[in-house]
Amino acid sequence: MREKEHLEIREKVNHQKGIRYLIGSGLAFSLMSVCVKAVGVKIPVSELVFARATISLIITRLLLFKNNINPWGYQKKLLLLRGLLGTLALFCIFKALTILPIATATVIQYIYPTFTVICAYFILKEYICKTIVFSIILGWIGIILVSQKEWAINSNILESVIAISIAILGALMTSLAYICVRKLSAKENPLVIIYYFPIVSIPLSLPFIIKDFVLPTGIDWIWILGIGLFTQIGQLCITEGLRLIPAGQATSLNYSQVIFSSIWGVFIFQEAITKEIFLGGLCVLISTIISMNTDKNSIA
Repeated sequence: MREKEHLEIREKVNHQKGIRYLIGSGLAFSLMSVCVKAVGVKIPVSELVFARATISLIITRLLLFKNNINPWGYQKKLLLLRGLLGTLALFCIFKALTILPIATATVIQYIYPTFTVICAYFILKEYICKTIVFSIILGWIGIILVSQKEWAINSNILESVIAISIAILGALMTSLAYICVRKLSAKENPLVIIYYFPIVSIPLSLPFIIKDFVLPTGIDWIWILGIGLFTQIGQLCITEGLRLIPAGQATSLNYSQVIFSSIWGVFIFQEAITKEIFLGGLCVLISTIISMNTDKNSIA
């Protein structure tokens, strides 16, 4: 009986720790978004991805060495796949942040918990409830609502479609990357999982940099350094959070990034939070809450 109580207490403590890690991740990623938005108008996305990966590579390698951890892991193919999916997601997210308002890009990105729940059902065999259909509908209504401003201010429909599609693709790649993290976290150290991200990102971004290089100047270096540091903190927090909480719950709890990003958008970039963005964000939030509770319901 005592062993059972001890196990329940341990699970509760882990869940609370997971929540704290994920909120910290949301704050870190929102600050990363600010840095990308600020410098992305001058520096190509490929350079930002490369810089972010290089900083991450250095920091992670030092931490691995300090803790005497084998950097290569045990599931190399899955680690490389996680790095590839994460890199594709990063390209899409960074590009979306440069062409869309920070609140709009972040809200669209946060449709990924719904994608994660669906993928977790097929890949990890985690439960999915019948209400997930309602969750998906709500999520897409949210995307349509937050996209209204983009349609209104941009007379070129094709440009709007491309911008929103990039953000949605980033959300899908993010969900698949997190599924890999969830699967890897059972055997791999979080630092090893993070280490494979820049290992893939650097060679993939190099051809684009060679083709279209822009030398950063002045304060650009500070923004670029911020991208690397805040992303590293966010990666550490979310990797640990995904280890402690089921995939569907964990990614939903990190929704706090939307709130943080919206605040930065208003005060730093003077972006207006319209009623459409507010309602769209609310729809996506409700969608993620439904996704968060899928493991408590029966399979559809």
